[in-house]
Amino acid sequence: MTDTVDRSVLRQFLLGLAQGMNASAESVDRIRDTLTDVARAYGGDDTDFVVLPTIILVETGESDESRVAIRSATNASFRFDQIAALYDLIGEARTGAVPPLDGIRRLNEIGAMRPRLGWFTRTLGHGVLTAGLALLLAPTWQGVIVAFILGFGIGLLKLARSPTLQLILPIAAAFVCAGAVFLLAEVIEIGDPIRLLIAPLVTFLPGGVLTTATVELAAGQMISGAARLVYGFVQLALLAFGILAAGAVVGVESRSYEPLPASSFLPWWVGFLGVLVFAIGNYLHFSAPASTFGWVLIALVVAYVGQWAGTEFIDPTIGGFVGAVAVTPVVFWIAGLRHGAPSQLTFLPAFWLLVPGAAGLVGLTEAFATDNGLADFTAALTSIMSIALGVLIGTALYRVVHHGAEEFVQFAVALPAAPEAEREPSFWSRVTAPLRRSSRAEPR
Repeated sequence: MTDTVDRSVLRQFLLGLAQGMNASAESVDRIRDTLTDVARAYGGDDTDFVVLPTIILVETGESDESRVAIRSATNASFRFDQIAALYDLIGEARTGAVPPLDGIRRLNEIGAMRPRLGWFTRTLGHGVLTAGLALLLAPTWQGVIVAFILGFGIGLLKLARSPTLQLILPIAAAFVCAGAVFLLAEVIEIGDPIRLLIAPLVTFLPGGVLTTATVELAAGQMISGAARLVYGFVQLALLAFGILAAGAVVGVESRSYEPLPASSFLPWWVGFLGVLVFAIGNYLHFSAPASTFGWVLIALVVAYVGQWAGTEFIDPTIGGFVGAVAVTPVVFWIAGLRHGAPSQLTFLPAFWLLVPGAAGLVGLTEAFATDNGLADFTAALTSIMSIALGVLIGTALYRVVHHGAEEFVQFAVALPAAPEAEREPSFWSRVTAPLRRSSRAEPR
């Protein structure tokens, strides 16, 4: 068992790990499980945690000896290279291989990491991932070119480090993109303008937040799940407001907000090309480690094939569910390999590819701008829930296969430590007791 000083350092180390996992968009139940494993590796079996998206508490010790450390979570968001470095550290911490003080230093180094790639390459990567998603959402070559240009411009705007600008950037990006697309739709064949808008705004879409929120609610994490769900819908509402404001300025009719079939369709292999381009864009924009590109591509292909199969053979609403069920075990399998990639690094691109946030944005925009939008928004919510349910089922299947059918919820109350029974004094202590009392009573 660690001493008092070690406990203080351990608490700070655990707080830092939780804060880093929050910045990696990890769910609170998985953060808690990870912290429990790390604490046990350092002899902290009496450690308890409260993990929320905006606050973290760590308690060590029992009864009167317990100490609590608290930290408010920041709005930081890690790039892929930072996520990879964080999970490398977590892998060492699970076995107690790194001293907690050294772990804190490494956490600070991860937080201060400079991007592995330059600003122009990262901006170009945002345009590339936008073009890749456009190949899947609005299959016309003209639409892909427009999406790439808009994505490159949004990538430039995202370089701004001002917190104030970051708050208004989603609305401003939605307004600029919508205005440009509505104006170009009159002179260029870009397919469905509403779906084309999704591509340059993909990194603003709260698809991962909404899916994580639903998984947390299903796992019993009501506070964090409800908070993320509200936050995700507020983000969608802000993006929809930017689109509607642009439509009001340009002067588009309500029918312009309704999904339209593309007038020309690209070959069947364009979908797989879009997945490849999307993977390259993620790799460049988020400065991902070179060793993780292949794993991300595998996860994206599995998600895309699963979604396509569910859409073609069952129902379009079920497509996201099948894709999520298929990709989740693959993601955990990759994370468990010796030279694999962290689960969050492969999960986030898959979330965007399944596009739960995109479906919600289209539905919310139609709900405000058209007469039958509420029905479309309900269908979008069903799509979001199906993807989240697929992630939950895929996670459960992986745990059952690798860890057996364990009880996930256990109720137990720790008993207070019993006071030590007083030992009977020895014969010599009884004989010398009067002498000790008389010596203490003598004046000095």
